[in-house]
Formats: sequence, C-alpha cells, structure tokens
Amino acid sequence: MRTEPLTPYTLSWPDGVFPLGGDTLALGEFAAIKPRWRVCDLGTGSGALLLLLARRVEGTLSLTGVELDARSAQTARDNLAANGLDGEILTGDLRENLLPAGAFDLVISNPPYFPVDSGKSAGPARSEEFCSLDELCATAARLLKNGGRFALCHRPERLVDVLCALRARDLEPKRLKLVSHSPAHPPSLLLVEGGKQGKPGLKVELPANF
Repeated sequence: MRTEPLTPYTLSWPDGVFPLGGDTLALGEFAAIKPRWRVCDLGTGSGALLLLLARRVEGTLSLTGVELDARSAQTARDNLAANGLDGEILTGDLRENLLPAGAFDLVISNPPYFPVDSGKSAGPARSEEFCSLDELCATAARLLKNGGRFALCHRPERLVDVLCALRARDLEPKRLKLVSHSPAHPPSLLLVEGGKQGKPGLKVELPANF
C-alpha cells in the first residue's frame, strides 16, 4: 500500500490501482470549485481528484465518483471514509446512465489519453478501449446542469480533438492551460474546462510547470 499526503488529507492506494501523478495534481488545482457544489469524477480511480477538490474549499462538497474497476472503486470509498468525507462511489461503466441527468455543478476527469488505433500501449487505464473522448464528453454533458463545468486533462497533441469533442456536446471551451516539466521543455499536459451551453470565448491562461 502506498500513501501520499494531500494536506489535510492522505491518499492511499494498493498495487494495481492507478497511482497518483502530476496530471491529477495539476487538474485538481486547475478546476474551478465552490462550496456546496455537486461534483462527479468520471473514472475516479483511487478518488484522488475528490480529495484534491475537497481540500480547496471550506464548505462541504457533494462528492460522487464513477469507476469501472471494482478494486479501484473500493479504494476510492476507503479514501473518502479514512479522511472523514461523505461521498458515493459507483462501480460501473460511466457510459451507462448510472446517475441522474443535470445533477452536477462540476464534472471532472483524468481520462484515457490514447485512441485504440493510435499504436500506443499504456495499459487499460490510458487506452480509450472502454471509453472514447466523445463518449466521455457526452456523459459529462448529460450529468451537468446548464451552466455547469467539465474539467479534464489530456495530452497537448490532442488539443484539437479535445476542443472539438467538447463543442460537439455543447460544452463550450472556456479555459485552457498548458503545463510543462520546466520552461525549457515543451508542454506535456493540457488542462481544459468547458461550460455547458456556454457562450464562445476561450481564456488561455499562463503556462505552468510541475
């Protein structure tokens, strides 16, 4: 079992559960969040994003996660309980109607990065075999209330794919940020936030390093 402090919380995960990485940390800081928001993490894994969001607000959040892998889903439940946080983690396919439409203020996801025909192999957690980018955006759009936000991270080379998938599902891209390992390196991470039924107008934020 590995542990990582996410002050004031602690994240734990066993072997076989997707580990905490810099992309998750960056997304957890990037996504807009307000007290009492209803949050849903699609593909929640260990529940790391739910902890990262909860630590940023003083008011109580309504926390929900969806995870296909049963062991990861149980890990997320255990992490919420161990940190004294209430929440619901559903085990199942996020493409199915597991949750009511229009129920959330924020949907967040660290999704698979590689299409199945890309020729790249990064394990099932990073392949779109079980959920394509379009399917992810469709689910987020269904779950969000009008004016709600969808925040996700992805690879910079798929910037066009991400923006087109968001707009096709009426999730207008509103914020964009590129992240690199240092100023001397090209961006290695893309952070995007779309607003359901939002008006056109994209804010490109200053790049960051991690």
